[in-house]
Amino acid sequence: MLSPSTPNLLISTLSLSPPTGRPSSASPVSMASFIESGWQYLISHFNDFQLACLGSFFLHESVFFLAGLPFICLERAGWLSKYKIQAKNNSPEAQERCITRLLLYHFCVNLPVMIVSYPVFRFMGMRSSLPLPSWKVISTQILFYFILEDFVFYWGHRMLHTKWLYKHVHSVHHEYATPFGLTSEYAHPAEILFLGFATIVGPAITGPHLITLWLWMVVRVLETVEAHCGYHFPWSLSNFLPLYGGADFHDYHHRLLYTKSGNYSSTFIYMDWIFGTDKGYRKLKAMKSSEDDAMNKKM
Repeated sequence: MLSPSTPNLLISTLSLSPPTGRPSSASPVSMASFIESGWQYLISHFNDFQLACLGSFFLHESVFFLAGLPFICLERAGWLSKYKIQAKNNSPEAQERCITRLLLYHFCVNLPVMIVSYPVFRFMGMRSSLPLPSWKVISTQILFYFILEDFVFYWGHRMLHTKWLYKHVHSVHHEYATPFGLTSEYAHPAEILFLGFATIVGPAITGPHLITLWLWMVVRVLETVEAHCGYHFPWSLSNFLPLYGGADFHDYHHRLLYTKSGNYSSTFIYMDWIFGTDKGYRKLKAMKSSEDDAMNKKM
């Protein structure tokens, strides 16, 4: 097993289970006991390297494609079209090209990065052994990752929209002016490394338990797929969380020229608000709102 985590501000010894590391006999059907039993099985049958590298890769691929593929089906079938942000659809050939290149990038870039970064995470204190961290520790760390990722991603993304970097690197991601879920990770290999750093820098600093890293990866994948899905539903998080960007916010970014796009944020949009890089989007939203009000009055 990996050595215990080094002390830091975001790690504590609280756990989901008793300190013995054994499933609780007092409440065997509780969620904590169920998770702990499952984790006990994993660490008993796989070593740390297998879980941290191969396990993380398998989890990422499963969540990413299971979350992204339904939006291809929706677009091809024309279902829920009233919620689609753009009227334009991608051709089946364009969708298949995206999937083919994604698989190439994931196996040739993502997987090697996971393998190479493993010693760094281990050195910083990442562990997979029992006891599991408490939900308080997990949620605190993931909140920290979101804050740090938003900051790093914003500046990295904004830099990618400078003339040279856009032309030679970021333009690959913008090949799809009408994004769908899987285009979220369709990018130049250099961009995968460049912006991928924003996602892993938080966990690299804190050296979390592997289950925290997995939960962060799942949440981050689901968020970025939703932001690129091309649909704005009544139940979309952006309708309930004021600072959450979502599909409507990011879709605007894909529709405009690189020099005028704005909306560079990742998950939460406060960085665009602070630096005024969402003014075009806000202006467009205000105009649409005024037009809708005028139409309602006529009716």
